[in-house]
Amino acid sequence: MKLKKLFIGVLFVAMLVAGCGNGAATDEKKVDAKEKNDSEVVIYLTRHGKTMLNTVNRSQGWIDAPLTPAGIEVAEYLGKGLSDVKFDKVVTSDSGRAIETAELVLQNNGQADMLKEMTKDKRLREYNFGTYEGQMNDDMLTAVAKEQGKTLDEYNEWMQEVGFYKGILEFADVLSELDKKNVEEGVNWLAEDSQTIIKRLRNALDDVVKDAEKEGANNVLIVSHGMSIITLLGELDPNAELPDGGLKNASISKVTYKDGKYTVDSVNDLSYVEKGQKAK
Repeated sequence: MKLKKLFIGVLFVAMLVAGCGNGAATDEKKVDAKEKNDSEVVIYLTRHGKTMLNTVNRSQGWIDAPLTPAGIEVAEYLGKGLSDVKFDKVVTSDSGRAIETAELVLQNNGQADMLKEMTKDKRLREYNFGTYEGQMNDDMLTAVAKEQGKTLDEYNEWMQEVGFYKGILEFADVLSELDKKNVEEGVNWLAEDSQTIIKRLRNALDDVVKDAEKEGANNVLIVSHGMSIITLLGELDPNAELPDGGLKNASISKVTYKDGKYTVDSVNDLSYVEKGQKAK
């Protein structure tokens, strides 16, 4: 009988300890979950520095060109202006101009060690202009305007009326349809329509954020392209004030992700470049 009582007593204590342990583990899980929910990811969306094709006003989507001396300089200024920001993660499009810009930023903000950890994602590329790649921008826009029954001047006026974001989405759809007459299978790419562009960009951004949360990364640098960044910002916040003429080279547009929501904090910010200029 005494042994039985002793056994029951030991069992009770064991259950009590186990219960306390499970409670502690549960509490820890709650704390971890709370910390995860309270965490935020700050994304620095950056347009690459100016390139040779930008300078001669030729369309540059999936084709590429190196940064000009001025493009290199502004990327260096951006890096110096970001010296107070510690990036935990860096992602670029796989276009050379974006990669070059990211490298210059990291070399000048004191985080050259991040170069080996930088990742590339082709979904962050600029719009694909298909057979119009490398053509003069005015020639490409004239072709789109003509398809809509407008002159180039009328088209530019229309673009200002509807806003740059909505305008470039419709531009992409018209160009994609127009390009079906030009594309040769196995020779060149067909220009992308707006939904294809939006889908790849959103999927890329969502994946970057998911990875950042898993890795505990708070500050993320993403180097991409003018029209692509405008499209992301317009999708994240329809009320965001987006510049009519597009984003400046090496500008920063900051986005915060918290509690499952994106917030556009700033657009086309050149203050970091200006800060870097003063630091030289």
